[in-house]
Amino acid sequence: MHIPDGFLDPKTWVAASILSAGTLSYNVRKTGESLGERQVPVMGVMAAFIFAAQMINFPIAGGTSGHLLGAALATVLLGPWCASITITTVLVIQCLFFQDGGVTALGANVLNMAIIGPLVAMGIYTAVTRLIGDKKGVTAGAFIAAWASVVAAAAFAALELAFSGTVPFKVVFPAMIGWHVLIGFGEGLITAVVVSFVRSIGFGVDWQQKSMESGAGS
Repeated sequence: MHIPDGFLDPKTWVAASILSAGTLSYNVRKTGESLGERQVPVMGVMAAFIFAAQMINFPIAGGTSGHLLGAALATVLLGPWCASITITTVLVIQCLFFQDGGVTALGANVLNMAIIGPLVAMGIYTAVTRLIGDKKGVTAGAFIAAWASVVAAAAFAALELAFSGTVPFKVVFPAMIGWHVLIGFGEGLITAVVVSFVRSIGFGVDWQQKSMESGAGS
C-alpha cells in the first residue's frame, strides 16, 4: 500500500499532502486535549507493533505493496486522533530511513493509512458497538473495523494511482482491493483478539465516552 516516488502526478500528491497536513494539525490538537499519562507508553508500543507489521510487504500491481495496516487496532485502543498521529510517525520513519514509500508520496500514504484508515475504523467500530454492545460488540466491531479500514485505505491508494494515470483503474483497483480484502480478514482476526485481551485486563482509552462528553459540552 506504500506508494513510491514517481507514481503520483504533482496535482495528486500536492492535493493529498495539503489535505493530510490540515487533518493532522487538527488531530494533533485533539490528541493534546485527550492525551493522558497512560496513553504515552501505549502509543510507543503501538507504534512499534505497527512498524513491524507494515514492514512485511509483498508487491501488488502499480508499484504498490500489501501489508497489515494497524489503523483499527490503534483507533480502538487509543482513539482516532492518537491513532492517526501514531501511524503517521511510523510512515515518516519508514519513508525517511527505510525507503518504504516515497517522499513526494508521503502525504498520500499518510492520507490513506493514517487518516482514512482510522476514520473508517472509528465510524464502523462506533456503529457496531452501539448496535450490539457488550463484549461481543467490541469483538465484532474491532474485526469489521479492521477489515474495512484496510480495504478503504487500499481503495484510496488505487484511486490516486488511477487519477495520476500511472496504472489504469481497471487494473489497479481490482488488484488492490482483491489482495486487501484477504489481508483485511487476517488483520481483523488479529485486531479482535488483541482488543479482546486488552479490554479484558481493563486497559485502553474510553475515547468514545470522551467524544460524547466533548460533544455535549460544546
